[in-house]
Amino acid sequence: MRQNKATEYHLGLLKGKLARLRAQLLEPTPGSSSSPGSGFDVSKSGDARIALVGFPSVGKSTFLSKITKTKSEVAAYAFTTLTAIPGVLEYGGAEIQILDLPGIIEGASEGKGRGRQVISAAKTSDLVMMVLDATKKAEQRALLEAELEAVGIRLNREPPNIYLKQKKAGGMKITFQSPPKNLDEKMLYNILRDYKMLNCEVLVRDENGKKPTTVDDFIDVIMKDHRKYIKCLYVYNKIDAISLPHLDKLAREDHTAVMSCELDLGIMDVVDQAWNELSLQRIYTKRKGIEPTFNEALIVRRNATIEDVCDQVHRSLKEGFKYALVWGKSAVHNPQRVGLSHVVADEDVVSIVTK
Repeated sequence: MRQNKATEYHLGLLKGKLARLRAQLLEPTPGSSSSPGSGFDVSKSGDARIALVGFPSVGKSTFLSKITKTKSEVAAYAFTTLTAIPGVLEYGGAEIQILDLPGIIEGASEGKGRGRQVISAAKTSDLVMMVLDATKKAEQRALLEAELEAVGIRLNREPPNIYLKQKKAGGMKITFQSPPKNLDEKMLYNILRDYKMLNCEVLVRDENGKKPTTVDDFIDVIMKDHRKYIKCLYVYNKIDAISLPHLDKLAREDHTAVMSCELDLGIMDVVDQAWNELSLQRIYTKRKGIEPTFNEALIVRRNATIEDVCDQVHRSLKEGFKYALVWGKSAVHNPQRVGLSHVVADEDVVSIVTK
């Protein structure tokens, strides 16, 4: 038992060192000789960005050409797309930038292929859409997840419930809200020392029956500037080539959509699901005595309030705010007179009345 504990302890320290060195390798400081070279500098535009990732020839380019006006090169052989190709998806008044990234190959996180640039571009997205071949084994998904995990992209996960604050003096203070299952004070102390964080305060919060906090979670908190928590939608293409029981099993998985680009099956269902994963809402505005226009929407995050809507229109609008009239799902009756704290719903119509 003691040997296992010692092994875990040394493994924890090695993981900490590895994470620090990998961050230096993959995200070198500007001007250093190990600069990653030409990246995919596609300006972020629209209301959100979706990154299409996947192995070569899974149908990303075909999918992009079907949902946007962009024509990405399409062919039945590997590595057709060699640069990042942006397209714009128009969805109920919202504009979503879709970035078709070159096919990831195994070892991308170590810089193989153009993996480093692909992954850097994926980090700037609001949603990763992982396009998979339904006819291939499940290993392809695990390989892609491992590549993204290795460069600090955390899919469909929340940041660990750990508080860490650096101080100028006072040494280290490490507190556990409840007895930890996988961590001990000595391990955390030595990992922090390796990162030269000699004066800091750490609170590992109560796990509340969730998955116990691990050393990897603690390293993620230290490396928070190199970590990105992004939602992922797994999209299985080529469903026309698999059995119905297999299709049914895939379609029932969490954060999953299925389609066939070849037969034009389920493509708009994938778009609808991507919209839901983005947690965005379309709000339409109305002037007094004029019908609302539904061809242009204000885009806000889920659980946004009238105050957020005002900020989207103009920062100064709140100063003269009197009340707002709301028609739609969030209204008890139409119209409902509300204040700044009222939470809006998707496709609500809002009329703001000023003093």
